[in-house]
Amino acid sequence: MEVVRRSDNAHGLAVLPRRWVIERTFAWLLRSRRLVHDYERRPETGEAVIWWSMATLMSRRLAA
Repeated sequence: MEVVRRSDNAHGLAVLPRRWVIERTFAWLLRSRRLVHDYERRPETGEAVIWWSMATLMSRRLAA
């Protein structure tokens, strides 16, 4: 993870590009119903479900 600092001369709303990439990835992950709530008791299981969800997403994009 990289911290992106806002420049001193920016006025108003300035879009920081890295933030949107992370938020979009979380949105893709939350399409999996199992990841909407934390059902897993062990962190390893939750990590495996995240890997499974991203593999499913990538395979659907490659097949299209």
